[in-house]
Amino acid sequence: MAATMETTAGMSNMLQFMKLIGQLKRVPRTGWVYRNVQKPESVSDHMYRMAMMSLTITDPTVDKDRCIKLALVHDMAECIVGDIAPSDNISKAEKHRQEEEAMRHLSALLPEGLKQEMYGLWEEYETQSSQEARLVKEFDLLEMILQAHEYEELEGTPGRLQEFFDSTNGRFHHPDVLQLLSALNEERGSHMTKTDETNKSDGSNAAGASSSQTRTTPHTS
Repeated sequence: MAATMETTAGMSNMLQFMKLIGQLKRVPRTGWVYRNVQKPESVSDHMYRMAMMSLTITDPTVDKDRCIKLALVHDMAECIVGDIAPSDNISKAEKHRQEEEAMRHLSALLPEGLKQEMYGLWEEYETQSSQEARLVKEFDLLEMILQAHEYEELEGTPGRLQEFFDSTNGRFHHPDVLQLLSALNEERGSHMTKTDETNKSDGSNAAGASSSQTRTTPHTS
């Protein structure tokens, strides 16, 4: 009977844990919200692609499974504290304190072994105390600028989110990450060049049209 009650309590806690982390699907990434991106991604969207980056890494010296776990845990506290951005004027120490408190609450809902593992993974990422944690931090930054590039494509506004790219200068070191970064920069550069050429062409056509046609007042539909 006691064992049954213990199991029931454990499953109730696990259910609460799953509901809490489910909130990550509804927490938008603050950086995109502040830049007026339409339908910004959620924190869980961000962590999912980071986990895929971890899964597809080719470096045999890296513990791929650990990278996946770190990617899935590193922003977990945001289901309680939200996505705190640098522009929120909250110190790093206070941000860490809030997230640490949230992680203690979340991990306390898990069985003892999982509790220690979950909190340990978060702490490992926070302190950047392993090769895997440092690599996943690079994935965190790479995923961010890849998303920025995709938003620029969707909006048709190349270069609008350049500040996100600038914030990552000098922060990539792993060879695999640098190769993917190079491919991203090449694609982004080609899109920006095409847009510049299109704008110049449109400007030239508009100039020609204005010299041969009567100017009219634009209208809205």
